[in-house]
Amino acid sequence: MTPAGGTLPAGRALRLAFLGTPDFAVPTLRRLIEGRHEVVTVVCQPDRRRGRGRHTSPAPVAEVALEAGLELLRPEKIGDARCAEALASCRPDLGVVVAFGQFIPKTIRELPALGYMINGHASLLPRHRGAAPIVGCLLAGDRETGVSAMRVEREMDAGPVARQHRIAIGENENAGELGARLSELTADVLELTLEEIAEGRVTWTPQDASLATEAPKIGAADALLDWNQDAETLARRVRAMAPAPGAFTWVGNDKLRILEAQFTLDPVDAAPGTLRIEPGGEPRIATSAGWLIPRVLQRPGKRAMPVEDFMRGRPIEDGAVVGGSGV
Repeated sequence: MTPAGGTLPAGRALRLAFLGTPDFAVPTLRRLIEGRHEVVTVVCQPDRRRGRGRHTSPAPVAEVALEAGLELLRPEKIGDARCAEALASCRPDLGVVVAFGQFIPKTIRELPALGYMINGHASLLPRHRGAAPIVGCLLAGDRETGVSAMRVEREMDAGPVARQHRIAIGENENAGELGARLSELTADVLELTLEEIAEGRVTWTPQDASLATEAPKIGAADALLDWNQDAETLARRVRAMAPAPGAFTWVGNDKLRILEAQFTLDPVDAAPGTLRIEPGGEPRIATSAGWLIPRVLQRPGKRAMPVEDFMRGRPIEDGAVVGGSGV
């Protein structure tokens, strides 16, 4: 399956427009800067308020582009006429997209000389299409995941795939740890795909839409732990939300983040949400099936700490019931 657009002499170095925003996209941009192809422009989200102080600062991709002296576009909407004009003036052969964060309209997708853009997506498509594939695979309990190099089309993450690379998910790996590995793998996969495109030997394989699953953007409500679920499901949610935004529960009116946890399927003799202190001082929380065993906890405005230190400082009493709405 060959995308619409022009052709280039086989083997020629490509002129690339790079579209990306967060830390996840940085390894790919750095790899492209170091490689044989030319990054002629970088497009990312505008400067936003970030961090605890909420100061306005550039996105991680913008910082790399500025450091490298690359032309940088930071539009509120990439489809705006001024952005399209600036992109066209750079005469890219191909667009490379990694975690850009905006819908890319057809006029922009087809603007490069080859007539299309490619995207590095952190899942084995068609599984986990959407904005949060790493969270999605952890919540689903997948044993493996990977990266797909695909062509960008109107329907999110539905374009044909050029190549996929798989990796196993660690038993206790959280979203931050897995994301760091997948960001490097994305750079590898896109680098190989670019060579296939430049040499005119890329092959596009349509996705099987009947196998598609969704991984939509997560919100604050997704991080709330529901103690009526089973312990294994809750442990997966803790991993999926770590290190940010961090899975949480309520202790009275106080929010308590659980950043690392294990679980056991030992019989439960208490209502879901009941905290028990084991003879050795280890806390565990009852679920609908089994117990969640917190390992790292954090109160608002405080540092995260191992559960042993937490319980020495401001312990939660044996028999307390956590959960609820916090009001």
